[in-house]
Amino acid sequence: MTITLPAPPPRIARLPLNKVGYPVPWFVATEDGEPDFRVVGHGKMNGAITFRCCWICGGPLINRTLGVAATQYAYVVGPMCAVNRTSAEPPAHRDCAIFAATACPFLTTPGMRRRDSNLPEGAAEPDGVMIRRNPGVALVWVTNDWRMIPGYRLFHLGEPVEALWFAEGRAATRDEVLTAMDSGMPLLQAEAEQDPDSDRAVVQLALQYERALQLVPGGAE
Repeated sequence: MTITLPAPPPRIARLPLNKVGYPVPWFVATEDGEPDFRVVGHGKMNGAITFRCCWICGGPLINRTLGVAATQYAYVVGPMCAVNRTSAEPPAHRDCAIFAATACPFLTTPGMRRRDSNLPEGAAEPDGVMIRRNPGVALVWVTNDWRMIPGYRLFHLGEPVEALWFAEGRAATRDEVLTAMDSGMPLLQAEAEQDPDSDRAVVQLALQYERALQLVPGGAE
């Protein structure tokens, strides 16, 4: 099997490769001697949170010599995260996040589905409500803010300084992003309607959607 990947940034180039030549992200678990890209390695979430490690390369998000935090943090998320501003994964370096969005087979192949069969025993679901679909576009959300949502292993997406949309390993079009967002909104709508204060939740969701439209390529409708 021959694969073609974008040129990796130096941090990614230092990662080990799997059998077909994909860099193995730092967070990935090893099962029976092989990386399982579907599973987070033991202790990786705690490590990323405690030591401010990039979720993808494992390198520091802080200059340990100077004690200075990174000025930007990047999250690789789906389009609905632009609406609810929540990620189940910790932040990464901007260049690592862009590489993931343009090289990961799941993120660059709209027809690819999640493989949930034969997961290792003990593989845990992330906090929050996971939308189990391939939206066809990926968003690299770059922000200066880094914080967790109290009581959960979920991450609040601070105000973006960049919102970089990708589809099939290239910059996504406005129509592609809108299609992905609109096809996912019924899922968020259903969750809002289950809220104890559903009227407020539905109104808030509509406001969040309008705010997310400001980040779509080409500007808001």
